[in-house]
Amino acid sequence: MSRIRVLHPITCLAIGGAQENTILTADLMNKGIVGNGHYHVEIVSGPQTGPEGSLIEEVRERDIPLTVLPALRRELSPLHELPAVRYLRRLMTDGSGRPRFDIVHTHSSKAGVVGRIAAAWAKIPLIVHTVHGWSFHDQMPPARRRLYVAFERLAARYSHKTIVVSATDIEKGLSEGIGRPEDYVVIRSGIELDRFGHPSVPPAEMRRRLGIPSNALVIGSVTRLLPQKAPLDLLNAFALVHRKRPDVWLTVVGDGFLRAEMEQRLNELRIADRVILTGVRRDIPELMAMFDVFLLSSLWEGLPRVLPEAMANGLPIVCTEADGSSEAVLDGETGFITPRGRPDLLAARLLTLLTDESLRRRMGESGRARAPEFGARKMVQDIEALYRELRRDRQLAQSLASQSRCASGSAGG
Repeated sequence: MSRIRVLHPITCLAIGGAQENTILTADLMNKGIVGNGHYHVEIVSGPQTGPEGSLIEEVRERDIPLTVLPALRRELSPLHELPAVRYLRRLMTDGSGRPRFDIVHTHSSKAGVVGRIAAAWAKIPLIVHTVHGWSFHDQMPPARRRLYVAFERLAARYSHKTIVVSATDIEKGLSEGIGRPEDYVVIRSGIELDRFGHPSVPPAEMRRRLGIPSNALVIGSVTRLLPQKAPLDLLNAFALVHRKRPDVWLTVVGDGFLRAEMEQRLNELRIADRVILTGVRRDIPELMAMFDVFLLSSLWEGLPRVLPEAMANGLPIVCTEADGSSEAVLDGETGFITPRGRPDLLAARLLTLLTDESLRRRMGESGRARAPEFGARKMVQDIEALYRELRRDRQLAQSLASQSRCASGSAGG
């Protein structure tokens, strides 16, 4: 039996949840860990990465076939959109114009739109899209938001199914007239569970390398230093904690164009001697293992994978009620959830955890027990099951259509 060919268009391969999930899906299917070896999966991405780091080399190290398409760029521009659609269609078809892939599964806003249009043009049998958090949000200018909603409505017409990583995104999509309820399915964002909870570098050694006292309490965050993640709220919350607990440290893992502003703010708040900005790191399990509490201050999200990763490490969490975050964290059970844009409330919850070791332990263990719901293998198994269901439904529809044509022909004769 020939292998089922799947193409995953994604706008870029900068470090992020959408990119990591796409890589894991391709890797587990290509290696036959999920799907019994019945799949051949490729990725196509634009060339941009960003200050948050690149995953292009990781794709190549995992031997996932990768096409880098220069016309596929983050910025909205007719100069790029039309060529991107043409190039994607050319990639999706053979020399005679027939489809080269059985399934096109798009990700991210730009590739989600141009990829689905190109797939429909190429007559790809099945088109799937994953929403890793909608492209539109309440913090953007209204005119731009309306434009993004219009693009999403257009692209949804070409999807056979839309995957969302949190149920909240179904409500958001339907409220904007994007698709119908039956068009959506929830498949949780997945992590490699076996990478967490048993670090290759002991926490005491990691603290020593970073200059953190072995007996200090550490608040940690793994985030991109971009407006979506509100990293300045992290610093403002920590400054309030620092006033009452000057012995506590903050470690922020990640990078982005707000880094210079954060460094300036550290000095203004006079907390630079208790805050470490590590920049981009790939040893996330080892860094998380030295945290005592995990903090995330996002303004909007899909379902941030760092939260299940923190839970897998047995960490209590303080985060904002940003879409999927409130589905990953159970308020009062695995951590605390606060309103967005309120560093004072983040600080209050952090102080509650920092002063109660038994509460930290109890919430951390509850999170560890919940983490398997967000495993990568489960995510990919659910995606593969969806592919099989869609292929079965399509084959049934084709069979019924064929029988109908035969019956019409017999009646005519």
